[in-house]
Amino acid sequence: MSRIHESIDVDVPVSTAYNQWTQFEEFPRFMDGVERVVQRSDTTLEWTAEVGGRTKTWTARITRQEPDRVVAWTAVEGAANAGTVTFHPREGGTRIELDLDVEPDGPMETAGDALGFVERRAKGDLERFKSFIESRGVETGAWRGTVDAGRTR
Repeated sequence: MSRIHESIDVDVPVSTAYNQWTQFEEFPRFMDGVERVVQRSDTTLEWTAEVGGRTKTWTARITRQEPDRVVAWTAVEGAANAGTVTFHPREGGTRIELDLDVEPDGPMETAGDALGFVERRAKGDLERFKSFIESRGVETGAWRGTVDAGRTR
């Protein structure tokens, strides 16, 4: 399993950055290779993405979500991955930190991972998120609920 850590500073308030990140169905607008995300419930997401030249699907469960602080998930079916995104207020904006664990599937993905492909994609996704939210200045929506151990509060 590969572990990736990336961060970026965005020039919007933490609530704006967090609110936009909770709009999972908007991810194809700034995440390379993501074709579709469907939110089935407050804690269940169905993903379709191009990975290593193949279309892959998976279901992820949000395991932890605290407004303006953190969103964490784990795949429960399909492509193995898990991660956490944290939001940290800073002067003039927000620092976003992404920790991602991915399990390459097969020789093509293993080679791509060894060459840093997943890390570069994650970094590019954060850069595109920065451009997306800064150009708008406001989020496209928000979900301010709390998820603890996979349960909505």
